[in-house]
Amino acid sequence: MTATRHFLLAAGGTGGHMLPAYALAGELIARGHRVALVSDDRGLNIPGKPDELEVHVLPAGRVHGGPIGWVKAALAIRKGRRLGIELIRDFDPAVVVGFGGYPSLPSLLAAKATKRPSVIHEQNAVLGRTNRLMAGRVDAIAVAYRNIHRFPEALALKRHLTGNPVREEIVAIREEGFPPLPEDGILRLLVVGGSLGAAVLGEVVPAAVAMLPRALLDRLQIVQQVREADIDAVRARYAELGVAAECAPYIADFPERLRWAHLVIARAGASTVAELACAGRPAIFVPYPHAMDDHQTHNVVDLVEARGAISFQQPDFTPSALAKQIQRMALEPGALEEAAANAAGCGLPDATRDLADLVESLAAPPMMDVIRVGASARPAAVAGSAAATRAGGE
Repeated sequence: MTATRHFLLAAGGTGGHMLPAYALAGELIARGHRVALVSDDRGLNIPGKPDELEVHVLPAGRVHGGPIGWVKAALAIRKGRRLGIELIRDFDPAVVVGFGGYPSLPSLLAAKATKRPSVIHEQNAVLGRTNRLMAGRVDAIAVAYRNIHRFPEALALKRHLTGNPVREEIVAIREEGFPPLPEDGILRLLVVGGSLGAAVLGEVVPAAVAMLPRALLDRLQIVQQVREADIDAVRARYAELGVAAECAPYIADFPERLRWAHLVIARAGASTVAELACAGRPAIFVPYPHAMDDHQTHNVVDLVEARGAISFQQPDFTPSALAKQIQRMALEPGALEEAAANAAGCGLPDATRDLADLVESLAAPPMMDVIRVGASARPAAVAGSAAATRAGGE
């Protein structure tokens, strides 16, 4: 039986950072461990948090705004590090895990200050700023791609390919396989763009659909995530075309919609790419052109090279170009099924388990914890206060 340990996770305030953290937290909790998460207010509002997960907010300034902004960020990070040290001494984690984003920085710095083992996980195909800063100070670096840009080769021995953790519901889709698509059957198209939709998808996809032959339009069903400001216009356009379409600003039941879909049009965020590959769904990607280090373009390279997806740079994502691709994939016998199999070949469905195994492997044996705590010589009043705080948090 695995000994119960404490693990501290820290993640930035976007879904790309938070969803892998939630997945790892759920796996560690299922293994009998106690897990706490550090983020900011924005991150903790992202849905999907396991019920048993404890949460904390630490100051973490964003490094921007010129010299004054830098000073403010440094002060916030310094305060966050100090509070992180207090949290580590209280919560007593065996390992600290960072998922990138500025809110993960204070906890990782605190782990270094308290000599706790630490891991960073990089979701994208380009090592992010915070992870680049901490790469030389942590014990292991988990990555989602075989080729990671801006990764220091001197740290190659720290690199572990785990993939991006995805939800169990997504792995289940992979096990079910690609949905049947008879030659004259209904073609189901899912369109998603970031957390709240993407303007370019709302503009280009309906215009491309309008260019499809009538016989294909009669077979088409669409579920599309659309920005709130654009939703009425997009709905009206599909109604005018006589296409069965459901539009919403947020797709709450994404796993079920992905199970339903034959083809997906999407941005290329790390979680989206990982989920489509794991589920085995062919995709047309439009990487967000302003992403840091253009990481979304790099995220789709493996899938495109494996012929499981097509990628358009946004200036090239025109209605006519998209219409040609939809028509080709829909009408060429076996094209979607073959692309789905190729996409699945790029998926890493065991990512959550493999990342949890890596994190557990860095935890000292339980007896070492007894030795470390006994040697720490913390004052009885402080230790008692920490124990009381933990009991109250449970």
